[in-house]
Amino acid sequence: MMWLTVLGCRSGMPADGQASSGYLVTTPGGALLLDCGPGVATALSAVTRPETLSGVVISHLHLDHCYDLLPVGKTLLAASTPYPGEDTEPGDVAPVPLYVPAGGRDLLDRLAALFPVTTMPRLDRAFELAFDVREYAPGDTFTLGDCRVDLHALRHAAPNCGTRVTGPDTTLAYTGDTGPTGALTALADGADLLLSEATLESTDTGPHGHLSAADAGRAAAAAGVRRLVLTHHRDAGRAWLEARRADAAAVFDGTVDIAVPGAKYAVSPAPG
Repeated sequence: MMWLTVLGCRSGMPADGQASSGYLVTTPGGALLLDCGPGVATALSAVTRPETLSGVVISHLHLDHCYDLLPVGKTLLAASTPYPGEDTEPGDVAPVPLYVPAGGRDLLDRLAALFPVTTMPRLDRAFELAFDVREYAPGDTFTLGDCRVDLHALRHAAPNCGTRVTGPDTTLAYTGDTGPTGALTALADGADLLLSEATLESTDTGPHGHLSAADAGRAAAAAGVRRLVLTHHRDAGRAWLEARRADAAAVFDGTVDIAVPGAKYAVSPAPG
């Protein structure tokens, strides 16, 4: 069985006590973190230890999808790093595979350099010791735990890849951030669950690239998805969220859910 746990679901910065984008996908053979925006390190710590992760995949290099990689990396190092004056040696760390778009390694190194710990310099090496940073290209495929991961280029202001996670018996697709594009159909084709951003009330006709809930519903219908979970919300108000659910349900006949922090969804195969 595959499970999706929502760690954060807000577009942009955390608000109303909710973290930015971050989603944990677990199977019998592993755990994948999809995106790691502000607030996700705290939410992750409430459900698992970061050293249990089989890997992390970042859809794109916007702040609200990757900023908490630094605190997660420092957490991985902290338990094995002695304080100044302690008569112990640093412990070994099994680096967690971290997949980022091209240019991500340099960006993360510069981020870590902004906050040096001069008395404990090992903590400044999160992206050398805690993570095994791997830059990906659209179309790449790799294995994490017992899952195959496929990356699909989508349409956004920053290079963004949707992530398709195929486990032993089920498939989840996650959009990251994207405007309407035919590439969503290949990303989500026949998926048991599509986790889709639904930032806007109406279709984005500009260059930035975001979906409305109706856009997400149309993409789910075109791809033959069984279940749609809407996320990346601009508003936490019940009326606003229910209106977005209705927008998607008007064009998609399957189950439509609204992501909320802490929610856990079974990614179930089709009956029979």
